[in-house]
Amino acid sequence: MAAVFLVTLYEYSPLFYIALVSVCFLVTSALVLGWFGLGVPVILRNSEETESSTRVLKKRMRQVKNPFGLEIPNPAAASVTRGVTLTPDCLEDCVLTCYWGCNVQKLHEALQKHVYCFRIKTPQALEDALYNEYLYKQQYLQSIKKNDKAEKYCQLPEDAQVVDFGPVPRARYPLVALLTLADEEDREIYDIIAMVAVIHVPDESYRLSCRILYQYLLLAQGQYHDLKQLFMSANSPAPSSSDTFPGESSTDRGLLEKAGLAGDEPELQEENSKDCVVCQNGPVNWVLLPCRHTCLCNGCIKYFQQCPMCRQFVQESFPLCSKKEQDEDESTHV
Repeated sequence: MAAVFLVTLYEYSPLFYIALVSVCFLVTSALVLGWFGLGVPVILRNSEETESSTRVLKKRMRQVKNPFGLEIPNPAAASVTRGVTLTPDCLEDCVLTCYWGCNVQKLHEALQKHVYCFRIKTPQALEDALYNEYLYKQQYLQSIKKNDKAEKYCQLPEDAQVVDFGPVPRARYPLVALLTLADEEDREIYDIIAMVAVIHVPDESYRLSCRILYQYLLLAQGQYHDLKQLFMSANSPAPSSSDTFPGESSTDRGLLEKAGLAGDEPELQEENSKDCVVCQNGPVNWVLLPCRHTCLCNGCIKYFQQCPMCRQFVQESFPLCSKKEQDEDESTHV
């Protein structure tokens, strides 16, 4: 119908037809420019230009100081019958409480209670949330002084007669370590008020090396976060063949996955430096989410919408430290 009208209009008056088409073109151009601006509309761009114009969202991070730290100094010597040695490293006076054979379901229900019911600030609060669903509790009466890295030995009593925690899927974690602040005043200062560490300890059923599987940080505001490792290169030497038997690590990993206890482990990196994987010049400072690869410097982060390590699309990113902190570190090294 429109075509017939235009043809009739052209036959009636060619000048009026040209004027009408010109006015329609100008109005359409004005609408397009008003909507998209001076840039080229997205529908007219190719895929590469569209991806390059998309900015990665910078995640706004609020710096929170974690007063808790926990290590296993000698994991090879740990077992359910011989016990395990733990080394707390805390910024304030803390209380260490260990729970052997903690019920898996009750522990995760306790974490939810910290969010919705009451805050887990003390060992008694966790025990109330667990409904005492554990086999044995060991608490060190004297609080651990700040910056004191003294080793603490944790062991099941002989009368417990526990040599393993049964076949998979297991209903109990071998060991759960709780770190809480000893002083009431410190709980008002720190946002993080407790740390729950789930530890795998070898037993008769699974002779896997002792390791920390999960670490949960409990906040005073009623949240908890799963503390996960970042995937980044480090200047640490690879473990020698004399320390582990061939295929031991892969076997342990497979058994942990079957048991449902496999946590995130850092990927093997071919790089042995902390320089940016792209320019090989700037120091690594940016963490890419959700893949958690830490491989880009401040200069290269703006050019990538996909992780250069795993090619996964980057949804968010955040810096490990600010530009001011980097400059201070560089001046200190100089």
